[in-house]
Amino acid sequence: MVHKGRFVFAAAVVTMGLGLSACNSDEEGSAAQDSPAASAPAPAPAPASSEPSSGSTTAGSDDGAAPAEGDVTAPGTKLAVGDRAVLPFEYTSQKKGTIAVTVTAIEKGTEADMAAFGDKAKGMTPYFIKMKVENVGGTDLSYASLKLDGVLEGGGGTGVVLIGGLPGKCDNETAPSEFTTKGASYETCALSATKTSPVTAAAFDEGDAYSDSPVVWSD
Repeated sequence: MVHKGRFVFAAAVVTMGLGLSACNSDEEGSAAQDSPAASAPAPAPAPASSEPSSGSTTAGSDDGAAPAEGDVTAPGTKLAVGDRAVLPFEYTSQKKGTIAVTVTAIEKGTEADMAAFGDKAKGMTPYFIKMKVENVGGTDLSYASLKLDGVLEGGGGTGVVLIGGLPGKCDNETAPSEFTTKGASYETCALSATKTSPVTAAAFDEGDAYSDSPVVWSD
């Protein structure tokens, strides 16, 4: 299970708009950096299917096109890199719906890549979680941002939260203005880092249903 408890420390890099904070890690310090985060409303229990249908939501509905039972990937589903998961998504109370996420790669960077984060990031190795995000429900999700968490070999959390990306290596993109219709898609990257074991998986753990039973993609 990915550990989600947090205590706080941070370093901000103004020129790049980046921040760094650690979670429950004695070795990696403490700090807080607030940012909008994707969270998921709790869906009704669904069969454990890693490739659900994405065609049953209604575009433009007032309730954010909440999917019917069985239409989203069940909490706790284990997937391989390259697999697609359909997930309930809430960025703000006005921007919510259903998305599909395909993790396309988990790439290891170098300690030198973390120089932009300053001394607090010394000894950390970054990992770049690259993904494709699709609008399944057809609701207005323009400018929303999605972040997946890195998972260490063995299943533990990294203990580090990184806000932003590394230009040219891990470009953390928000949804474009046209991400408002069913079938719209874009690509983005979530930055993770560790001082200990390697990152071998990525987790979607937002919302009550997924916080204790995330959907996990692994190599």
